[in-house]
Amino acid sequence: MKRRNFARRPGCAVEATLDLIDGKWKGVILYHLQGGTQRFGELRRLMPGITQRMLTKQLRALEEDKLIIRKVYAEVPPRVEYCLSEIGESLRPVIDILKAWGESHHESLSCAPAPGTLRASGPERVA
Repeated sequence: MKRRNFARRPGCAVEATLDLIDGKWKGVILYHLQGGTQRFGELRRLMPGITQRMLTKQLRALEEDKLIIRKVYAEVPPRVEYCLSEIGESLRPVIDILKAWGESHHESLSCAPAPGTLRASGPERVA
C-alpha cells in the first residue's frame, strides 16, 4: 500500500500510526493475533462479518507494513499461518488500550445495542 508522507506535519506520529491500523478490520485482526498464531480459516471464524476477499486484502496490507508475518508451509493442501511480527507485538499496548476504552464506553457508543434489546442467554419464555 502506498503510504502518505508524514514528515514535518503536526500530529504526524499519530497520523502514521492510524494509517497503519486504519479501517474496520486491521485492529481486530491484530487483536486476534495477540492470542497467538492463527490460520486464515481461524481468523475468518473469529470475525464472521468479514468477507474472504477483505480478510485477504487486510492481511496482505498488514504483512506489507511488517506488522504481521505470513508463514507458508510446503504441504498439500498448503497451510498458511499468520502471527504478529516484532513491530506488530509493539502495538499490543495500543490495541489493549483501545479494547479497554471500548469496553468502558460500550454503552455510549453508536455500535452498542439499544437499551432493552439485550436478552439473557437461554431459551426465550413465552408469557
